[in-house]
Parts: sequence; C-alpha cells; structure tokens
Amino acid sequence: MSDLAIGLLSFPALLLAIFLRVPIGLAMFLAGFLGLWITQGAPTIPLAKLKSEPYTAFSSYSLSIVPMFLLMGHFATLGGMSQALFRAAEGFLGHRRGGVAMAAIGACAGFGAICGSSLATAATMGRVALPELRSYGYAGGFATATLAAGGTLGILIPPSVILVIYAILTEQNIANLFLAAVVPGILAAIGYMIAIAIHVRVNPGSAGTRPPVPMADRFRALGAVWPVLIVFVAVVGGIHGGIFTPTEGAAVGALGTAIIAWAAGGLTRASFAESLTSTARSTAMIFFIVLGAAFYNGFLAMVRVPQEISEWVTGQGFSPMTILIIILAFYLVFGCLMDSLSMILLTIPIFFPTIRTMDFGLTPDQTAIWFGILVLIVVEVGLITPPVGMNLFIINAMDRETPMTRTYRAVAYFVGSDIVRVAILVAFPSITLFLLD
Repeated sequence: MSDLAIGLLSFPALLLAIFLRVPIGLAMFLAGFLGLWITQGAPTIPLAKLKSEPYTAFSSYSLSIVPMFLLMGHFATLGGMSQALFRAAEGFLGHRRGGVAMAAIGACAGFGAICGSSLATAATMGRVALPELRSYGYAGGFATATLAAGGTLGILIPPSVILVIYAILTEQNIANLFLAAVVPGILAAIGYMIAIAIHVRVNPGSAGTRPPVPMADRFRALGAVWPVLIVFVAVVGGIHGGIFTPTEGAAVGALGTAIIAWAAGGLTRASFAESLTSTARSTAMIFFIVLGAAFYNGFLAMVRVPQEISEWVTGQGFSPMTILIIILAFYLVFGCLMDSLSMILLTIPIFFPTIRTMDFGLTPDQTAIWFGILVLIVVEVGLITPPVGMNLFIINAMDRETPMTRTYRAVAYFVGSDIVRVAILVAFPSITLFLLD
C-alpha cells in the first residue's frame, strides 16, 4: 500500500476513533504518530517529532492570546456584564412579539464582543436569560434553541478564539480577520431576530408577552452596558489601530474586565482563583488538540495528502465557486459530528491550499480572509445541528423538562437563517471585506 493510500485511509480511521469517544486531540495525535510509524517503517521519526513538536507548537507567541481571551470571558461574567446586556436589550425589545428572545440574541451578540468562546457565551447567557424566557411563557424548545443559536455569536463576533487559530494556521493578520467578522456578526444577530419573528408568527403559542418598560428605565439599563463597549473598542480598535499587538490587546481586555468585575464586587480571591483554574483547564484542552492536529497534519503533509487533493480537485475542471460550495457543504455535514476547533485544525491545512490557488476575483489575502469568515460561519452552524450540537446540549442541560427533539425542531429556523447568510456572503464577498479597504 502506498504512503498516499495510508494517508487517505487515516481519515476514516480517525473518524472511527472519534465515534468511539476517543478525545479528538488524542485521536489526531495517535493517527499522526501511528501514520508516521507505518509509513517510515520505524518509530524513529514520530519519536523525534514527539520531542520537538510540543515546543514548536506551544512556544508560538500568537497562541498566548487564547488564555487571555478565555480569562476575559470569565471576568466579564463575574462583572455582571451578561445580566446588564440582557436587561438593556430586554428593555427595548421585550414587549414585542418574541421580544425577550430577540433580547437574548442581542445580549449574546454583546457578550460575544468580550468573550471569544461560543460554549461560554451559550452557558453564561443561558443562566441569565432562560429563566426569564420561561417565566414569560416561551415554549421550552423555542427558548433553548434561541439561546443555543445566540451562543454561536461568541465565536463569530470578535474577539474570537477560532479566528485566532485560523489566523495562525493560514498566517493571516489577526486584526484584519477580526475586522472582517464584524459585519457578518451583525448580520447573524439580525438574521436570528428575523428567524424569531417568523417562528412566533408560525407558532403563535410559543412565546408569551411582557409589559413595556418605561423609557427612563430603558436608558438607565442601557447606561449599565458602557463597560462592554469600552472593552470592545479598546481591544478590537486597539489591535486594528496598531496601538498594541493582538496578544497585548487580549491582555488589556482581561485586565479591563478584571477591574470592572472587582468594582462590581464579583471578583474575590476565591472567584479569581476559580477563573484562573477554569482558564487553565480550557487552555490545556485547546493546546492538546493543537498538538494532536500538529502531529496529524504533519503526517498528512509528509505523505502529500493536501497536495494530491489540491491537484486532483483543480484537475477536475470545477469552477472555483463550485469547489467553494462543496467545501462549505462538507463543513456543514461534519459540523454535525465534530466540534468547531477540531474541524478547523483538521481541515484547514487540507482545504486552504486549494482555495488559495482559486481565482475569485480577489487578492490572495482577501481570499484567505473571506474564506476564513465563511468557514467560521459554517463551523458555527455545527454547534446547533444534531446529533452533536454542543450548544444544544449545554442549553438543554439547563432545562431538563424540555425534550431535545423540541429544541431540534425549533433550531431549524436559526439554521435556515445561517444558510441564507452564508449564501449572501458567498455571492457578495465585499460585504465581508469592505471594512478592510
């Protein structure tokens, strides 16, 4: 059997290991280690790689941004920013049909601007908004689907941990990727609100009503969210303006949210220690997946799988747009089976070289940024599609009375919104790129 055939067969073997509940980082590590051993005929090369690869992977300065953004999300939660965002959005939207659900989406978007994790956004806003939605008569499946979809805004609206990983893999400018994600993130929030409006008209009994909030109280609640705006502008604006590097910006954001949390009384010695511990656990998990991906992708590169796939695809005579649509469809399908970080680390080294050679009427860097945002969106859809929609499980765990099947039915409206948004961004790349001009 040729080395290329072994490389191609390693992918179904990897998926089988994942289905058998082997942790994704370990599964990729074993696939890469054993693949190198088999193709080289001896363990010398994989053992040598084991000696050098951890240092090469973890000593990357750019990766230090990951724990800073995760820590920023923890401090933001302690500072009560999630509650403030929801109260402000609810004041202006809550009295409308489906308004409390729309307010939850708006609050998720705001929290996503200071938290680069989808799962953290879903979990945090679920604790804040789910009791409120249920108290105003929102159907269980509709409420859980809304918050699961809103949680995906955590990785789309900058800062985003997934975008940082994509930037490292493709050697792109993190600041430009953050800026390019702003408009698609706003479109996502608007699209979800439209999906809510459609849902409550198709299913009138799925949402209750609440009385309007006096205008004075609305603006008082709005005034409480100024820390979120300050942190977002300081981090994203400072990075894009060249005031500091992305890692420095993440550190500034973590410090700023820590000060806000301390001033609000939420940051104590115990909560500070818990935030550091939780951040360390999450970072360790992410870094181990990065290490596993480095091993597996190194094996694939050695047996020339990415190069052969790229040459085969370009030799079929497909148009660039057809190839792009096939790749995005692949992400939609595998998003039902794998988590977002693993998909990015596993597939970008394979797909990106192919896309980079295609002519979409853009410069190579524009193509890389546009493709990154598209991939981020379709990967995000995987977080709310069965059977392995992580956000769905997180939110449903908070509402044990709601069967998962009801959440699946309601989330279809949000998945439809995502597909429409992807189609628009594919057809009009300028929507993603115009802020970079």
